[in-house]
Amino acid sequence: MTGPVVTAVVSGHTQGIGAAVAAELMTRGIAVLGLARGTAPELAARFGPLLREHQADLADSAALAAWLATPALRDFVGASPQVLLINNAGTVEPVGALHDQDPLAVAQAVALNVAAPMMLAAAVATAARQADCRILHVSSGAARNAYTGWSVYGATKAALDHHARAVALDYPLEPQARDAGAGVRICSLAPGVIDTAMQARIRATPESRFPQRERFIAFQRDGALGSPEQCAAGIVDYMLAAGFGHAVVDDLRAAGSR
Repeated sequence: MTGPVVTAVVSGHTQGIGAAVAAELMTRGIAVLGLARGTAPELAARFGPLLREHQADLADSAALAAWLATPALRDFVGASPQVLLINNAGTVEPVGALHDQDPLAVAQAVALNVAAPMMLAAAVATAARQADCRILHVSSGAARNAYTGWSVYGATKAALDHHARAVALDYPLEPQARDAGAGVRICSLAPGVIDTAMQARIRATPESRFPQRERFIAFQRDGALGSPEQCAAGIVDYMLAAGFGHAVVDDLRAAGSR
C-alpha cells in the first residue's frame, strides 16, 4: 500500500470505541482497515480513501481464517514502517449464572472475544515482520476482578491479558529497540467505563442475571461515563507513545495519571 506512513487495523470500527478510535486515527492521517459485520458510511464519507473496510462476522473463526489466508491484509500493510492493531470488537453476552448461559452463546463469545483477537494478532505480526508492530487488546476491569453474571466476559478478557503477557515474552524490548525500529509490542489495556451501546445493553440486563446493574445505571445517572471520543484520543496517544509495550497489562485511567 502507498500513502500514509502508519497503517492501522481496527476491529469493530462501526460503533462505540472502535468507531471513535478509527476516526481519531484517520484524523491524524493514519490509514485504517476496519473489520466488522457492517460498514461505517459516515466514516467513509468523512475520510474517503483513508478508510478501507472488510465485512466479516469475527465470531466465525473459519471465515476469518479464510480471509486472513488471502493477500488482503498483507496488501493493506504494504511496506508501512509502523503498523497498529486495535482489537476492539467484543461482546458482553451471555450474562448470567451458568444455568442461564446458552452453550452456543458461550462459544460465540469465546470466538469473538478471544479467538479473533489472537488470530488477528498473529496475522498482523506476520504481515508486518519488518515494521514496528504494535498490538492493543481492548481489555476490561472485568479481566482483573470477578463480577457476578460475567463469568464468560471476564474470562475472555482475562485471556487477552494473559495472551499479552506471553506474547511480550516472545518479543522482549531490547534497550536499542525501546524507542524505534522493527519488532512486536503488545498491551492489553482497560479503557475505563465508556458511554457505548454495550453500556446500554448492560443497563438493560435484568438484575436477576446481573446484580451489579444498578451500579452501571448510577454511572450514567451521575455522569461518570467517559465519551468514546475522549477514550479514543487517549488510546491512540497511548499506542503511539515511545514507551508503548513497557506495561503489558495496563489501565488507561492509571496511565493518564503517570
